[in-house]
Amino acid sequence: MRDETISDFLGRLADRIPAPGGGASAALQAAQAAALLAMVARYSTGEKYAAHEAVVERIIRESDALRERALTLAEQDAAAFGAVTDAYRLPKDDEAARAARSAAIGRALVGAARPPAEVITAALDAVELAETLLPIGNPNVITDIAAAAEAARAAATTARVNVEVNLGGIREERTREALLADTARVDEIAARAEHVTAAVRAELAK
Repeated sequence: MRDETISDFLGRLADRIPAPGGGASAALQAAQAAALLAMVARYSTGEKYAAHEAVVERIIRESDALRERALTLAEQDAAAFGAVTDAYRLPKDDEAARAARSAAIGRALVGAARPPAEVITAALDAVELAETLLPIGNPNVITDIAAAAEAARAAATTARVNVEVNLGGIREERTREALLADTARVDEIAARAEHVTAAVRAELAK
C-alpha cells in the first residue's frame, strides 16, 4: 500500500473489493496528521527557534515514527479484513464445521478490531504533538497544525466505528473491555483536536 500512487490507492478504495476500506483510510489520516506535524516542525528550526530546539527535534522524530506506524496499521487493517472475509467463507455443512467457522470468525474479528484500536492511540499521539508544537511552531505554517489536528480527529472517529463494527462478534469479555476502553477515548481526542483548531483560527483572526 505504501508504494502505490495516490490515484491507484483511491481506485482500489472505490472498487467493489473488501479492502482497503474505512479502517485503512483512518490509518492514512493518522499518517497525514503525522506528516503535517513533521513538516511544521522542520519549518520551526534554526536560530529563531533555538530556545525550543530540543522539543522540535523530538517532535520531528516522533512524527516521522508515527507516520511509519500509521502506514503499517493501514496495511495491517487491510490484511485483517481479508482474514474476516476468508473466515465467513468457511464451510458450515455440519455441527463441527459450524463451530470451527464460528471460532475462526471470532478470531478474525478480534484481529480486525485491533488495527483501528491502535489507530485511535496514534491519533491521540498526533493531537498531543500538535498541542506541544502549537505555541512554539513557525507561525507561517500554523494552519498545518490545525490540518494535522483535524486529520487526527478524523482518524480517531473513523477508527472508532471500525472497532465498533467488529464488537458484535467478539465474545471474549476481556478483549471487548479493552477495545471499548480504546473507543472511549475518542470523544476526548476529538475535543482536544477541536481546541487546537480553535486556537489556530483565533490566531488567524488577530
